[in-house]
Amino acid sequence: MDTATGEARSGISHPAGLRLPGIVLGVGMGGFADGILLHQLLRWHHMLSSTNHDRIGVKYYNPHTVSGLEMNTLWDGIFHTVCWLSVLLGLGVLYSRVTHSRLRVWTSRVLWGWMLVGWGLFNLVEGVLDHHILGIHHVRAGAGQVWWDLGFLLLGALLVAGGHLLQRGGRPFDPDAPAGPRAGRLA
Repeated sequence: MDTATGEARSGISHPAGLRLPGIVLGVGMGGFADGILLHQLLRWHHMLSSTNHDRIGVKYYNPHTVSGLEMNTLWDGIFHTVCWLSVLLGLGVLYSRVTHSRLRVWTSRVLWGWMLVGWGLFNLVEGVLDHHILGIHHVRAGAGQVWWDLGFLLLGALLVAGGHLLQRGGRPFDPDAPAGPRAGRLA
């Protein structure tokens, strides 16, 4: 046991030990939800669908032309690759910290709370950077786009707050506790 942090050597006896893998997994999952739902299924925007060379020095790639859609699809693929790598990294960090009782960790409020925090952080960072600062795309371009962009930020803030509250309600995890329905469980 590390007396300074109160965490066991496994790094997860305290709910904070799940913070990093949960947030990294949440960032990746939030990116996938954005990319799959907003980019592919609803087709509201792509990575570069609102660019123009006057604003940020990037050529405009109109997603309604073949060449523009090809470039947007390429950048959507790069975006999904980053999301995929985030999920792999989060799983790797989680696996390195949890060697026993993995089912109890995956069913814990702590892990899922941190994942919601990560998803919310994704929305906040991506929303501020891509929608407001760089303006490379908007949640839904056109009339009222500022409200869609602000709603995306509000959703991110609610996910961070809800995830924080959820993980705070979890209990410390003891990897050496005997297996059982409630023993050593991160509720």
